[in-house]
Amino acid sequence: MNLLTQNAKMKKTSKENNAKIFNFSIPAYKTKSGKITCPFAKECVKYCYAQKGNYTRFPKIQDLMEQKYKISKTNTFIPLINEEIKKKKASHVRIHDSGDFYSIKYLQKWVDIATQNTDVIFYAYTKSIKFFIDGLKLPKNMKVIFSEGSKTDNLINVNKHRHARIFKSKELLKAAGYIDASNNDLKAITSNKKVGLVYH
Repeated sequence: MNLLTQNAKMKKTSKENNAKIFNFSIPAYKTKSGKITCPFAKECVKYCYAQKGNYTRFPKIQDLMEQKYKISKTNTFIPLINEEIKKKKASHVRIHDSGDFYSIKYLQKWVDIATQNTDVIFYAYTKSIKFFIDGLKLPKNMKVIFSEGSKTDNLINVNKHRHARIFKSKELLKAAGYIDASNNDLKAITSNKKVGLVYH
């Protein structure tokens, strides 16, 4: 199975940036068996786009993400991802367009993957802020964006941390001084740490 795939936004962003961007997905919020994949999610559960559209309309996609979640818990996860990165010649990997870092152990696997693939940029929106605030050191090629709407938003320093905020319109987003990453995913990891997304 393909562990690294491309959704419509990844394809569009790849074309616009002359890059090869792939994403890794696991079930949004929780698995079919009730295992929580977004442990710090709060208000976002109500409007999570990953629980809408193709993610819920097509059982096959749900089943694939369930399989990816199970693989992520195994000892073969790191070598399998490394193999896919090389096979697909990925320049960027977005960790989770669905789901989140559900444990420190799982996060450490991605840190190890990034460390072993220094020529690839890894990035992730996350609400598992506590895992990072507690002193975890990331390799230079791994970038995180703290997403507002978590149980621990109080840990976000908006003047220091790269963070994402959802707006009702592009006008409100720009007025607040945020960069619009709604259509170009790589804008989330520019020098502007204020990342804006328009609600859809």
